[in-house]
Amino acid sequence: MHTSADGLFHPTYAHDLDRALRFIQEHDQFLVVAHVNPDGDAISSTLAIGWLLNLWDKTFTMVNENQIPVRLQFMANTDNVMIHEELDQAEAPAFQAVICVDCADYDRIGRIKEWITSDVPLLNIDHHPTNNRYGSVACIRDNAAATAEILFDMFVQGKVTLDLDVSTMLYTGLLTDTGGFRYSNTTPHVMAIASALLALGVDGNDIADRLLEKMSFAQMSLIQKGLGRLAFSDDHRIAWLYITPEDMTETGALNEDLEGLVNYPRNVEGVEVGLLFKVNANGRIKVSMRSAGKVNVAEVAQTFGGGGHVRAAGCTLTEPLDDSIKAVLEQVKQRL
Repeated sequence: MHTSADGLFHPTYAHDLDRALRFIQEHDQFLVVAHVNPDGDAISSTLAIGWLLNLWDKTFTMVNENQIPVRLQFMANTDNVMIHEELDQAEAPAFQAVICVDCADYDRIGRIKEWITSDVPLLNIDHHPTNNRYGSVACIRDNAAATAEILFDMFVQGKVTLDLDVSTMLYTGLLTDTGGFRYSNTTPHVMAIASALLALGVDGNDIADRLLEKMSFAQMSLIQKGLGRLAFSDDHRIAWLYITPEDMTETGALNEDLEGLVNYPRNVEGVEVGLLFKVNANGRIKVSMRSAGKVNVAEVAQTFGGGGHVRAAGCTLTEPLDDSIKAVLEQVKQRL
């Protein structure tokens, strides 16, 4: 557990939080980055760190290789995050230190690595069990529901007063990485944080409506195509579907429209592992994995150079689609 009986943070965790706070206090010019193809937790954590740096009068640049999903652009300062279209024309901004958030593997920051030399101090804040604690300072709690949860704890440890903007960011990270507070990572501590953020004025209903209820026409069209290919193993314990570049073109869908699609095969009664294979235009295949609990899909993903959590993980393969499906199914079957 990360808290002690009297409600204070466990000494080891508290020490990591203190080191992270000192890292930020000791440097003045930062690059803030999360993993490529950012989700709700990655973007909210990027923005929340930016909010803290601004509060403490630091100079910083927030960046991501990929576009911020439209549905997440309601949060403050999303327009201040440099994105991929700007990277090709941009020179590396000036910075003295790097903060990586929600990034289990250093390689997952993508092309931004080209800007960072090995002598630059780096703070690694993350909640993935597969994180290898890269960087000069690592603040990792692998039983946290989201990186946003760790950031909330860090702000509490640093006695930082939260406003509505950052409260909305942190709530968004928690909401998305707990599946709307439905997943097994929804702990009493998560609910206590959510309650505290709601008390600060966060509009939980509006955020849930934006992120969990509404979907675009393109997203619905993509779901139709994917479910038309839904397949099962002989024992119906594994289910999978795939999406092609043609599907993306025909529906006008964006990568963000794939959000949640992998849950459809996983949610079928009796299915232990649901899989989504997304074929990219370059032929690489991004695999998303979801487990009902009996299979540690992070271990499966690590077999192929990926990572993640026990119940949610992913990897990228370079073999043709049929071979990739066969290889992943074999690894899952071994664990069943």
